[in-house]
Amino acid sequence: MKLLFDENLSYRLVRLLDDLFPESIHVSYVGLLKTSDKTIWEFARADGFCIVSADSDFYELAALLSPPPKVVWLQGCDYPNAVVERLIRSQAIRIVDFQNDPERSVLILKPW
Repeated sequence: MKLLFDENLSYRLVRLLDDLFPESIHVSYVGLLKTSDKTIWEFARADGFCIVSADSDFYELAALLSPPPKVVWLQGCDYPNAVVERLIRSQAIRIVDFQNDPERSVLILKPW
């Protein structure tokens, strides 16, 4: 499973989570910093990524456009990388199950 981390999340998460999601990238790796959400959406759809974001804009796009791609929304994410890493690690099975569920377009995760 490939995750595409939005620019509102650290590029360091790619390395921190490489053992679980080795094909993941950050938008900065592919020249998508400061681009529109729609451009990121189209890139993710074309290349088979699941978008991970702390931004509700992708939640709204998922409701409007339907998957692919799917969206993991880290709701209320103003916490450090270590907390984001622990959250994604603790929910890795849910994330994979979500990706394989054709009925769902958004997975909302919170650390509390």
